[in-house]
Amino acid sequence: MSLQSVSIGRKENMEKVIEVRGLVKRFGDKAAVNGVDLDVYKGEMFAFLGPNGAGKTTTVRVLSTLTGFDEGTVIVDGHDIKKHPDEAKTRIGVIQQHISLDKDLTVWENMMQHTMYHKIPKSERQSRIDELVEYVGLGEYTDYMVSDLSGGWKKRVSIVCALLHKPKILFLDEPTAGLDIQARRMLWDLIRRLNMDGTTTFLTTHYIEEAEALCHRVGIINKGRIIAMGTPQELTDRIVKVAVEYFDSSGVTKYNYFKDRESANAYATTLTAQDRVVIRKTSLEDCFVELTGTTVGGM
Repeated sequence: MSLQSVSIGRKENMEKVIEVRGLVKRFGDKAAVNGVDLDVYKGEMFAFLGPNGAGKTTTVRVLSTLTGFDEGTVIVDGHDIKKHPDEAKTRIGVIQQHISLDKDLTVWENMMQHTMYHKIPKSERQSRIDELVEYVGLGEYTDYMVSDLSGGWKKRVSIVCALLHKPKILFLDEPTAGLDIQARRMLWDLIRRLNMDGTTTFLTTHYIEEAEALCHRVGIINKGRIIAMGTPQELTDRIVKVAVEYFDSSGVTKYNYFKDRESANAYATTLTAQDRVVIRKTSLEDCFVELTGTTVGGM
């Protein structure tokens, strides 16, 4: 099945907090990001999905001022990040894919270091730390060395550090990668709460269920270009409603899509290995595979 590139708009009166036009970022002769146009709206939780090497992390690094770019414009909360990078940075909090905390310091020392980095007045530092420690449930861990924390708790410390200066936009680059299911779900709850309390959130992820569970809209990026955008349901609706999933004679998983269950059942009866056939509703993952020809992990 062949799908058209999807672009689903938002109401014109919604406030844009990120505006990207014609974004290009090259590494040598290769364009890792190749003409990206993107709007993210105030209070939105937006996700980027894409195979490995699609340009997700590079785009986020550009938007969060961590790396430069070659062409295009990027406006963050009204500030052009090339012309006014310092003003843009005050609006941004970043949780990078790899933990960037100082492992030789305690949790509290890392937080205090970040208050100084963001030039928070000395009289406000401790109260701001206390507020966020309570918010994310870190109270009993502030005296721990970062090196003694599990991955999930390190992510919580990273979120506190990213929020100390009260950013309007929070970038999370694969925030739950490497976490176990329990830690991932705990972090999902925290991310939802942040968004419900008004923080615009831009998330990249390798977990399709994460994008479906958390995000208002999803952009699919492949080979440096956005090839689809919309709510999870809008994207799923781009393919027909019922999937037949089965193993062929060589053990490769195959997928066929049908407009209704009757058609899917009729097709399934023609397959030889009936015990290895699954009939189910289509999903965002089906849309992703159809658009990119690969799974999120790139296999």
